[in-house]
Amino acid sequence: MLYRKNVGSRESLVRVLGGALIVIGSLSQIGTTPLGLLIAASGVFTALTGVFGFCPACALAGRKPLDGPR
Repeated sequence: MLYRKNVGSRESLVRVLGGALIVIGSLSQIGTTPLGLLIAASGVFTALTGVFGFCPACALAGRKPLDGPR
């Protein structure tokens, strides 16, 4: 594996759902304008961080997911 997962399972689910909502919302409300496509691309990136379980920004910050119950 080329990367170490730094996003927990619950957070992954939230990222995938949130990213999908961002894409749907931006394309339905703003349309395919450059701004709408830019916001949709950020939603796709957010969803992909959930799918792969790796966030580059979190890796730069040294963040690790919480494992186990809180």
